[in-house]
Amino acid sequence: MKHNRSYDDVGSAAPHSLPVRFEFTDATAVSVYIAGTFNNWQPDAKPMHPVGNSRWVKQTVLPLGTYEYCLVVDGEFRPDPLVKETVPNPFGGRASILKVVSEPEAVRSSTLELLQRNGETNEKQYGQTNTGNQ
Repeated sequence: MKHNRSYDDVGSAAPHSLPVRFEFTDATAVSVYIAGTFNNWQPDAKPMHPVGNSRWVKQTVLPLGTYEYCLVVDGEFRPDPLVKETVPNPFGGRASILKVVSEPEAVRSSTLELLQRNGETNEKQYGQTNTGNQ
C-alpha cells in the first residue's frame, strides 16, 4: 500500500514531540526523501511530496532534540539549502542540523531569524513590546 500523506503521525510514540515541516524547491527533482539520525539514515524512510511549482514538502512529528539530516534528491545526499548549520555526515558530505525545541523557543528562534534576515531587528531588540504609546 502506497503512503501518499505528507504527514507522519509518530507523535504518539514520544510524549514531548513537535510537528516539523521540511520544504525544498528543485525544478529537476524526480524524488526527494529525508534521511537522518531520526530514521537511522534510511534514504527512503521519509518521502517528501510534490506540491506544485517545483516544491516538495514533508510534515512529520519528532521528539525534542538535535538531529542531523540530509535531503536525498534523486538518490544523492545533500544538505538542506535552507539550513546554515551543517556538520560532516556519514557519507563524506555535509549534513544539516535540525533542533526540535519547545514551541515557545522554536517560535522565538524562527521569528528572530526571519526578522534578522529582513534586517528588521537584532538580538537585543527582539522581544521588546511596542505598545503604540511612543
